[in-house]
Amino acid sequence: KAVAMAPKKAKKKAEGANSNVFSMFDQSQIQEFKEAFTIMDQNRDGFIDKEDLRDTFAALGRLNVKNEELEEMIKESSGPINFTVFLTMFGEKLKGTDPEESILNAFKIFDPEGKGVLRKDYIQEMLMTQAERFTQEEIDQMFAAFPPDVSGNLDYKNLVHIITHGEEKDQE
Repeated sequence: KAVAMAPKKAKKKAEGANSNVFSMFDQSQIQEFKEAFTIMDQNRDGFIDKEDLRDTFAALGRLNVKNEELEEMIKESSGPINFTVFLTMFGEKLKGTDPEESILNAFKIFDPEGKGVLRKDYIQEMLMTQAERFTQEEIDQMFAAFPPDVSGNLDYKNLVHIITHGEEKDQE
């Protein structure tokens, strides 16, 4: 009888060890991570693997991602990447991160040359066709609040500063 009890206790402990990652985020954040996970899990097998990452990059317009780069990403996890592992990896990355830096890094994905600006039409297309799609009204509101310059470029570094600090950055 005691032998039958041991696995149950072990199972409970293992669940407890993973459950703390869910306490790091509120329900809406967990839901957003779940949506992101579902988008990245291209083959819908419940795990993110190298091919899922390749397909995700392709969907974002980045083709020809090197195998080594994908392998490095996969190696960041201790094993197969299911949702709990995915959440844990984000939890570890986000612990002590600056929200301004996190938002900037999101924009930098679309700015491989590191210019600090994005074409208005490009950012509009991305926001209206990827993930949680913006409506034309939301796009209009964004560009009314953060107008692009005369060349049609959006200064995302300034935009991120306003989002996180509520005011424009002093021009140096």
